[in-house]
Amino acid sequence: MSLAYIRHYYKVPAKRGGLIIYTASDGEDIPGKITGAKGTYLRAKLQRYDGTYNRKSSLFHPTWNLAYLPTA
Repeated sequence: MSLAYIRHYYKVPAKRGGLIIYTASDGEDIPGKITGAKGTYLRAKLQRYDGTYNRKSSLFHPTWNLAYLPTA
């Protein structure tokens, strides 16, 4: 599977380098950046409090607790 498949199947604007907002279980909104795909899941790095990104990507379902930010 690929980002093209995720865009088509889930009808989301998922692209490498795209910005997202992940809503954690405690209600906190955490910004992140899409780095790729694994199967039908997105790989993304979440932003730390100091403004840098985590070293490793995490897996996210394309429609669960994610908001996609518009790109220029």
